Amino acid sequence: MKIVLSYNFKIQLTNIIDYIAKDKKAAANNFKNELQFKISQLINFPMMYRKSNYYDNENIRDLIFKGYTVVYEIHEDTIYILDIFKWMDK
Repeated sequence: MKIVLSYNFKIQLTNIIDYIAKDKKAAANNFKNELQFKISQLINFPMMYRKSNYYDNENIRDLIFKGYTVVYEIHEDTIYILDIFKWMDK
């Protein structure tokens, strides 16, 4: 199984990291590293998180992390990371 990050996810994550780094660079690095670890766990446990509240599809899931929602989709051999947003933004 492999993980593919969508263009939209990469842009949103960069914006979030940049925003956090304005106050504390160390906190931004910790956020990014911890999130990367959570995402890497999906390789072994793709169904680990709840079915998405935003899609009516069992293969689309929501990883909740520090007030953010990471939406991902599970395919046979690939997990697509689709988006990240603050839970109150949607």
